[in-house]
Amino acid sequence: MKGLLSWNVLSGILNTMIGLATPFLFAALGETFAQTAGVVNLGVDGIMLLSAFAAFYVTLSSGSLALGLLAALLVGLAMGLLMSFVSVTLKAEQGVSGIGLYMFGLGMSSLLFKVLIGTVKTVDGFKPIAIPLLSNLPFVGPILFRANILTYCAFLLVPASWWLLEKTNLGLKLKAVGQNPAAADSVGISVSRVRYLAVCMGAVLAGAAGASLSIAQLNLFQDNLTAGQGFIAVALVYFGGWRPVGVLAGALLFSVANSFQLWVQVLGVKVPSSLAVMLPYVLTILALTVTANRARQPAALNKPFERGES
Repeated sequence: MKGLLSWNVLSGILNTMIGLATPFLFAALGETFAQTAGVVNLGVDGIMLLSAFAAFYVTLSSGSLALGLLAALLVGLAMGLLMSFVSVTLKAEQGVSGIGLYMFGLGMSSLLFKVLIGTVKTVDGFKPIAIPLLSNLPFVGPILFRANILTYCAFLLVPASWWLLEKTNLGLKLKAVGQNPAAADSVGISVSRVRYLAVCMGAVLAGAAGASLSIAQLNLFQDNLTAGQGFIAVALVYFGGWRPVGVLAGALLFSVANSFQLWVQVLGVKVPSSLAVMLPYVLTILALTVTANRARQPAALNKPFERGES
């Protein structure tokens, strides 16, 4: 147990945490856009899986990480359009359509993996980029400023998301549609168009989350690669109160707990491995129970809009 208290191990835990938080930030911030506009997308995990496969397969085939990332984003966009069509145009129950999207992504990614690859292979993923001067700072330098490009983008996305939601006309429209779609419609805002845009933005970012797993963090693909991380990302939106900074706090909380349990196993601390693996999920449930604040929930969340309804 003493080994866990050393500076080197603490630095390692925090460094691992930053990497683990990357897919959660992409997926949860994207889901924040969708839910702000009133749409719950429970298919995030399926989007991440299919996008992770696309990124890995294109990178493996072409040798280009840029093309792999682009493929993931395009798959995310396609899945977002599908979710929007079912939930916004057809007005299907959002929870059911989201679970259907998840099952599709899970099954299709598994099928494509077996047919096109067949066995676990690896690729050379995105490498860490050391930021001059900052990366040499004591303790915090290696933790914060020696990450890969997707990790930097994920963390920069937090202030960018706040700015978009709080300081732009688009953010105002997203909130209006999520709070009172009838009022938004009455002043000429297309509820369907805004919700399509929000869901697709979220799905593209879920695609980036999948790519961050398969070509930046693990550099491989296997069945059910995400292990439910998409559902945790949806939970983080509630944890964060539909605010980017709150989502960041939730992502870091879950990731530090996950990083801690990984280091516990690496150091051979005498704790049952199953108990260590459970720790991040138990912590997330407890945090959601304590911090849940429905007062900030968009009033029209999970409610289809029919013109003429108040």
